Amino acid sequence: MTRSKTIVRPPKLGPGSRVAIVAPSGPCLEPDDLARAVELCERLGLVAQPGSHALDRLGYLAGTDAHRLRDLNVALRDPDVQAVWCLRGGYGVTRILDQVDYGALDSAPKAVIGYSDITALLQAITATTGLVTFHGPTARQAMPSFTRRHFEKILCHPTAAGRLEHLPASTDVLVPREPRVLTLTPGRAEGRLFGGNLALLQCLIGTPYMPDLRGAILFLEDVNEAHYRIDRMLAHLRMAGALDGVAGIAIGRFSEVPSDGDGGLGLHEVLSAHLGPLGVPVAYGLPVGHIPEQWTLPIGVRARLDAAAGELEILEPAVS
Repeated sequence: MTRSKTIVRPPKLGPGSRVAIVAPSGPCLEPDDLARAVELCERLGLVAQPGSHALDRLGYLAGTDAHRLRDLNVALRDPDVQAVWCLRGGYGVTRILDQVDYGALDSAPKAVIGYSDITALLQAITATTGLVTFHGPTARQAMPSFTRRHFEKILCHPTAAGRLEHLPASTDVLVPREPRVLTLTPGRAEGRLFGGNLALLQCLIGTPYMPDLRGAILFLEDVNEAHYRIDRMLAHLRMAGALDGVAGIAIGRFSEVPSDGDGGLGLHEVLSAHLGPLGVPVAYGLPVGHIPEQWTLPIGVRARLDAAAGELEILEPAVS
């Protein structure tokens, strides 16, 4: 596992900041995905710069490896770009991870934003360069006020974000919100924040891009994974030693979980089996993951988890 370098903060985003829109993983799912991403940038006061191959498609990929890599590296090398915002996740970034121009970020640090499959890119950048990256909404999706508030709080202000707020209780009985945050193991812990999609973290094991989680606050989320698959991935992380020395664990949402079909274990039982014996604070149900209303989490900065209260606090600035 890689011990991250000294923390480097990208410049804050503000009115007129130029943002490269790239698709290093899966293709756009709707014809207007790119147009909506450009419109979202405009609403945020940002200037969108779509990659040349952002609308390409090759099966389940957003074009060839060469074209996806080219768009990403062009954006990373451009000194006029303040942020690289991924259109979506899907699959594909791990195919090009070893060819990314990480060195370009040494001379021109910039915010890199996304989640899901983009977890691998975020972790690789932070592990390789020490640059803070951002697990947050993709550029193509709608941005509710809760999501926008946290996006701007983290990316637009060079101050510590402090305690992140929870979703307010829903007043819509037809569309209830997810249950409140639950405590698996009470306690408080501080450490640098790492994590993202569970499946992608698992696939980084044995590569130079897997973060060293000793003393860290680890956050996890996933989508469309049956409980037995979550069980298997956590078992792999545990047996590979990836969880050794972790300070605390903040679990987001495991959404769209398919039925195991044969009366499998519940999520609480799966989490308890693998994370309970670690003896560190663990809370789950935080607004992180494949959900419309989500936090933007800065990877690499110090954070504090209060598992009993279900609170996560960002202790230092994520941008300069």
